[in-house]
Amino acid sequence: MWESSQDVTVVTLLADPDAPTEVAQRMARVLADRLAEQSGQGRRFEVEVLSEPFTARTEDLSTLTRRIMDRRRAEHWDIVVALTDLPLHAHGLKLVVDLSHEHGLALLSLPALGGLRLRARALRAVEEVVLSLTGARVTGSEEPPRHKSLGRFAGRLAAIHPGPIGEEETVDLRYVVSGLRGYLTVLGGMVRANRPWRLVPGLSKALAAALATGAVATVNSTIWSLSEALTTPRLVIATIGSIALMTGWLVIDAQLWHRSAEASPEARKRAALYNASTVVTVGIGVLVCYAGLLVINLIWALFILNDRVFASMTRTPLHGTQYWALSWFVASVATVGGALGSGLESDEAVRAAAYSKREQERRRMLEDEGE
Repeated sequence: MWESSQDVTVVTLLADPDAPTEVAQRMARVLADRLAEQSGQGRRFEVEVLSEPFTARTEDLSTLTRRIMDRRRAEHWDIVVALTDLPLHAHGLKLVVDLSHEHGLALLSLPALGGLRLRARALRAVEEVVLSLTGARVTGSEEPPRHKSLGRFAGRLAAIHPGPIGEEETVDLRYVVSGLRGYLTVLGGMVRANRPWRLVPGLSKALAAALATGAVATVNSTIWSLSEALTTPRLVIATIGSIALMTGWLVIDAQLWHRSAEASPEARKRAALYNASTVVTVGIGVLVCYAGLLVINLIWALFILNDRVFASMTRTPLHGTQYWALSWFVASVATVGGALGSGLESDEAVRAAAYSKREQERRRMLEDEGE
């Protein structure tokens, strides 16, 4: 239990584990000072961070709001702002933030802030939310103060706008995103939450197969001749094709494609969003793998190739252009080999590499509901 004096407002950041907790902890270092500077009137703030899976096994907004409200009452918090990396929806729209000035709480969905400059955007959002809730506490009003309606926050991100609220809902202020820009913003936020760069160390068997394929292909005279004959557009096509092949194989073989058990249009839209985030996440991870293979193959070629042998087989002197073309082509061949090697990975290993912990929990929940 936290106690607060008349001049001190205790703000609790209730964060889901993993990425939301990291964002909250970084935010807590500067939030109190920024709030005191913005609010004026000599008010002081204390910021506490509590890591807790408050979204476990549900995405229902009323359930989440009730959980947050119960935690606030039990701990006697002044203001609580809950952070999650799950994409939430309200009346068919993608939720950014819900506020209840009466109960001094807010729920912020981080993916709706996008994948770029997430920490800065989250800090601005929480700052405006807390100031709005603090204004209601000072005035004793249960309605959002007119000058603290998050207008500045929405103005900075044009895709964010006020959203509809049902009569039976506890919240009194809601912001959502919509349209193509809002869709891309949430998609970028979901991909960032999945951290696609973690796919590289998570696919050890696939990478081993790709490296072995690349090592053998680099010393193959047929590959030498093919790399000399291929033009830049054909090399680009080979790159796109190999990345698409490995991405598709990982998604299908590890059963990452989500099919909604519900037939409603909203459920289909959610499934499409989740599948899009899966494809982009895996695609970025494969692209990182491809870039790594390209560098490794280039180093291997510089070390192992002999210019006289290469020239005798291809009738072309071995110069920088030849090294680059060969390494580029071999990276595409090795990526295809890696796709075949990924079949040795367990589905659980691929999912752990492709998804954040919260996304894994969400998908297990959906599978359980489908069964």
